[in-house]
Amino acid sequence: MNKLDIDYQALLQDVLDNGVEKGDRTGTGTLSVFGRQLRHDMADGFPLLTTKRMAVKTMMTELKWFLKGDTNIKYLVDNKCIVWNGDAYKKYKTAYEIESRENTFALLDLHMLEDLTETEFIDRIKTDDEFASKWGELGPIYGKQWRNWETEVFHKYGETNRVYHATHQIDQIKNLIHELKTNPNSRRLMVSAWNVGELGEMTLPPCHYGFQCYVSEGKLSLMWNQRSVDTFLGLPFNIASYGTLLELLAIEIGAEPGELICNLGDVHLYSNHLEQAKEQLQREAHPLPTADFSDISILDGEWDYVLNNYKFHPSIKAPLSN
Repeated sequence: MNKLDIDYQALLQDVLDNGVEKGDRTGTGTLSVFGRQLRHDMADGFPLLTTKRMAVKTMMTELKWFLKGDTNIKYLVDNKCIVWNGDAYKKYKTAYEIESRENTFALLDLHMLEDLTETEFIDRIKTDDEFASKWGELGPIYGKQWRNWETEVFHKYGETNRVYHATHQIDQIKNLIHELKTNPNSRRLMVSAWNVGELGEMTLPPCHYGFQCYVSEGKLSLMWNQRSVDTFLGLPFNIASYGTLLELLAIEIGAEPGELICNLGDVHLYSNHLEQAKEQLQREAHPLPTADFSDISILDGEWDYVLNNYKFHPSIKAPLSN
């Protein structure tokens, strides 16, 4: 029995039955519930929903991007991953509208700003490295916090005890792997993306803002926390992504994958996803696939994978709210 799809469908039904109408930053509107949890035993299969076809390569590409510490959509665009295109374009359009209204292009040296459509914007990201460097950047989001969290360190030196400070960079993923190998009983096996001091610089504050690992009896489990949950489009993606990360970390430390757990805050269905959710609820789950990983270099954000016996229902199209 595929318990993952069944539990996910129960969550969809929960939101449809018990959700309250709430506004949101996108202006779309949602049905929302608060405080839910899903659990999946990795021994039951790779956590990829079967009641609709999942964009596996897109999910893998985004996770590689996080682990590389990258925060610019150029890598994603070059690898045909479109999930952050809208966020980058919205940031660009906001800048264009402000500077156009105030007529300060020359003053602020923003000569690269033009009234581009999203398609034109992405084409420019593909072909113009200077443009991509400036307008493809999303700020200090996941990759920056996972691999290059910045903090100030103060030192005293010399006979006068003069104080100086320097910026210290923390690689949370590298530290996590080290601790998993050397101190697996630690209760501090955690990675956080919620850097309060840099939230204002991010195009979008992290939705899945932290995760914790746990080692017991040769098995590695992973639990992540998520403040905002796009239940139809985003959550299936998040489940598969953290399932992949769990598999990779388990291989790295020589453990078996244990349990995958998600703690969910504002769990919502956008108002333009309701009919799609109802359609998915009518589908009977297939057995979960398995996954094989090879040529793994977590700190380089590289690996190969093969999915085995992935049987799925057709995809269900739904608009992405930005």
